[in-house]
Amino acid sequence: MFKQVLMPQFRIFWRFAPFLKVTVTTSILLNILVNPSFAGDPFRSREPHKIGDRTEAVFNAIFQQGNYPAAKDALQKAVSSEPNEPLIYAIQASLAYQNQDQTSLAKYSRKTLETGQNLIASDPLRGNLYTAVGHFLEGAVILKREGTVNGAPLAFSRLRKVYTYLDRAEEISANDPELNLIRGYMDLMLAVNLPFTSPDDAINRLEKNAAPGYLVDRGIALAYRDLKQHSQALDYVNRALKTTADNPEIYYLKAQILHEKGKKEKSQDLIKEAITHFDKALAKKSQLPANLVKQIEYERNQAVSGQ
Repeated sequence: MFKQVLMPQFRIFWRFAPFLKVTVTTSILLNILVNPSFAGDPFRSREPHKIGDRTEAVFNAIFQQGNYPAAKDALQKAVSSEPNEPLIYAIQASLAYQNQDQTSLAKYSRKTLETGQNLIASDPLRGNLYTAVGHFLEGAVILKREGTVNGAPLAFSRLRKVYTYLDRAEEISANDPELNLIRGYMDLMLAVNLPFTSPDDAINRLEKNAAPGYLVDRGIALAYRDLKQHSQALDYVNRALKTTADNPEIYYLKAQILHEKGKKEKSQDLIKEAITHFDKALAKKSQLPANLVKQIEYERNQAVSGQ
């Protein structure tokens, strides 16, 4: 019974890791462009929290431009000048996961938790929020190190702590954009992957209270893609493209949606359009991690062979 109830939870918990750079670290674009006077806080146009200009530069490189080499250089400067910002360590943890670097994943997950805990005294909202993120990351480390079966009990205790600290942050400011972005993504992934749950509440949370808008649109597009609601997914990915047209990852997402829609509708025109968008993503492959480039190339080849 324990396995039947908990194992789906841990599969979902582990699936969250590729989304961490979205839920935790992709946080700047629209509000920076619309509200440049609050460049230190990309989430809030009122009552901003100081996050740091170097952190902003990292975000711009990854999530506006999709430029990972530039982000790596910016990260070194951010760690040096803004060592107490937990978001920096969350970014490093997510990149370590992407690179399958377990040592760095463990190191930066621990740093995210420590800096989040230290921030509680001066900024209770963000301190509790990133303490939750730190526990989430450490749960991912446990599952990676111990495996799902052996690591499940301890990882589940971490997952419970994640929601304990998210609840504490919500008690401080239930409508906070940064909190609702991160929690909205987590709730959305649960709704997509668990039976008998609806994504409607999570989508409403994102659309009503989360920011920046580009990440809201991207997250909802991902959810509709996984729900195989391709028309809705296209609507939201097109919204994301309006504000992040230089990011190759958004073209990759649109290509995936078009390909699946084309297969379902047996439409060669949609499949050809998907291949065009795979090519747009690959045109900037020098900006992307090597393993992501390989995945895009594989999916493009699948689309071509399926014509």
